[in-house]
Amino acid sequence: MSHKRSFAGGLIAGVMLTLLLGFGYFAGRQLYQAFGMGKGVLSMSGVSGEDGSVVNANTEQKMDVLEDMIEEYFLEEVDSQVLEEGVYRGMISALGDPYSTYYSQEELEELQNKTQGIYYGIGARVGIDAETSLPRIASVISDTPAEEAGLMAGDLLYKADDTLLQGMDLSSAVALIKGDEGTTVHLTVIREGETDYLEFDIVRRKLNNETVTYQMLEDNIGYIQIQEFDDVTLDQFTDALATCRGSGMEGLILDLRGNPGGNLTTVCDIARLMLPKGLIVYTEDKNGEREEYSCDGEHQLGVELVVLVDGNSASASEILAGAIKDYGIGTLVGTTTFGKGIVQRIMRLSDGSAVKLTVSNYYTPNGNNIHKIGIEPDVEVPFESGPYLEDGTDNQLDKALEVLKEKMGQ
Repeated sequence: MSHKRSFAGGLIAGVMLTLLLGFGYFAGRQLYQAFGMGKGVLSMSGVSGEDGSVVNANTEQKMDVLEDMIEEYFLEEVDSQVLEEGVYRGMISALGDPYSTYYSQEELEELQNKTQGIYYGIGARVGIDAETSLPRIASVISDTPAEEAGLMAGDLLYKADDTLLQGMDLSSAVALIKGDEGTTVHLTVIREGETDYLEFDIVRRKLNNETVTYQMLEDNIGYIQIQEFDDVTLDQFTDALATCRGSGMEGLILDLRGNPGGNLTTVCDIARLMLPKGLIVYTEDKNGEREEYSCDGEHQLGVELVVLVDGNSASASEILAGAIKDYGIGTLVGTTTFGKGIVQRIMRLSDGSAVKLTVSNYYTPNGNNIHKIGIEPDVEVPFESGPYLEDGTDNQLDKALEVLKEKMGQ
């Protein structure tokens, strides 16, 4: 039996162009910590150049010299604000960490809006491909400009308009791809199996941040796809789960394919609607300080569970999949996950800008560090793109249904 595109998900699905943890997703009501929220505002006043500090008399003098040289010799006019932000971006970029980023005030506001369901873009999630240092599409949402133009999960974004994206940090690349409603971005794409670049002109528009899709399949089996863990996701998932239960759900397929992660608070809240009592995840910073996130076990799922994962399932989605696997309450089907086991925190500055820094590692309940390793599925099933593109057949979903029916005794 084959299952078609009607479930509005599968591999080639998703929601929006966003910051993957991304890979990995992801500020909101206050500030993210790990893909989630942290608190605190760092003042920019009183910065001093102590011994060993990067900000000292020598660097300040050199910056003055560079600024004078640019002003006197550079051919084009330069906005001083752009130069100033370039200094901050350069310091964070020098860390060599693709997940650490500087946000201007405008970029931070856009990020907050996106996590709360307001954003403009093309309708694709992207992360940085480790092998090529290019942005790679993790998923594409239905009925968006990205899908209508023909972009696909796995596509590598080579250029945005005339700007080469290779080696660029994720937020800078995303800033070039998203934009005002009605404007057009020209994308140059590398696609596996194609002998030449593919070119796309895509008109940006306002998109709804629907991070959860669901439906009832045959034999009282519920299907819920979580496309990212944002502020809006908990309510959407709660509604989806309640609807499936109300429709007589006796087994559940949870689809985390193409999910780059997002908000730590959200994924833990969703885990508390499924897991038994115990640890969900714990983090450790560079000083060895540990923070634990636990579940009281009062809302265990109570039905057989299969979880779909793939190489684009990252960060927060790996937290959920890892906990489900460690507790043995579900069977993972698909391919090994991305392997992002580190935590970011966004810290806001007094001028409205912010920095996102990698601050800790995270571990599954059994103490597994999955960074650059990923989580292996219980049942390995590579995705077959040919049948999907031909008629919408999703071989991974078909296998998940087969496994779930066996667990249900059907």
